Amino acid sequence: MIRKAVIPVAGFGTRMLPASKSIPKEMLPVVDRPAIAYVVDEAVRAGITEIILVSHASKSAVENYFDGHPELEAQLEAKGKIDLLEQVRHPLPDGVQVVSVRQGPPLGLGHAVHAAHQLVGDEPFVVILPDVLVDALDDTDDLTAMVRRFEESGAAQIMVEAVPDDRVDQYGIAELDGPSPAPGASAPMRAVVEKPKPADAPSNLSVVGRYVLPAGIMGLLADTAPGAGGEIQLTDAIADLIARQPVEAYAMRGRTFDCGSKAGYLQAILHYAAKDPALAEVLAGAGLVGAGPVGAGPAREREQSDRQDPREA
Repeated sequence: MIRKAVIPVAGFGTRMLPASKSIPKEMLPVVDRPAIAYVVDEAVRAGITEIILVSHASKSAVENYFDGHPELEAQLEAKGKIDLLEQVRHPLPDGVQVVSVRQGPPLGLGHAVHAAHQLVGDEPFVVILPDVLVDALDDTDDLTAMVRRFEESGAAQIMVEAVPDDRVDQYGIAELDGPSPAPGASAPMRAVVEKPKPADAPSNLSVVGRYVLPAGIMGLLADTAPGAGGEIQLTDAIADLIARQPVEAYAMRGRTFDCGSKAGYLQAILHYAAKDPALAEVLAGAGLVGAGPVGAGPAREREQSDRQDPREA
């Protein structure tokens, strides 16, 4: 059973400046909750009970969100605001804990994931990149389905999403050993090709920021030499993993929002606000919704490749 999720939150969020100068991008609100809360809830629904934040000295607000706040709680209780009190007092379900570890120097996404190796130990785990929010189309999240598939097959799962053919050069693209899987299904992977030319792309399936990985990936990351940009790349370690054991591409069914970009962040706000009947009425009155789903399709600028300093993300 997979119990642990590694969430790298050390990035400086330069795409969201100037707001992210003093507010961690993971703490920017999407309607009434910070973006990180959506990601953690997704992990909890997948059965995760230990959230490992790979953090930075400037990101204490992310950790603080999951702590108690006795003064605020006492004030809400005194004013009879019980609904708000419960939300503040219990940001996590019983039995779920958040711990953190510092990344240190910004040496790539692979380096950030490996920073959690002592906390992960010898267990399989999930990696979630918090910039990307994934909303389910029904009662089963894609991450939950990925965890189930891993537990059934033992094959690592890499979430992928179809992108337009003329945009494959912006992402890490999955090379499959066979036909593309149907949405909600998995297929064996042969490689991940970084930002191929459209004419050379092995598929149009871009890697999204969700991974279910065996504990052995940590040993591969420890031995992974710096790659592009002088950084330790998670995709390089996944390439080594593919040579040793089965790795599968999981074709997502939900909808993604890149909250690390201004456009994706705005789409996420509109999308999640439209799911609240009261707010949907306000949006409809303003002419902002009513013509179909908000934010359909991929809206990611960077998360499909870890070729960038994670502190810049």
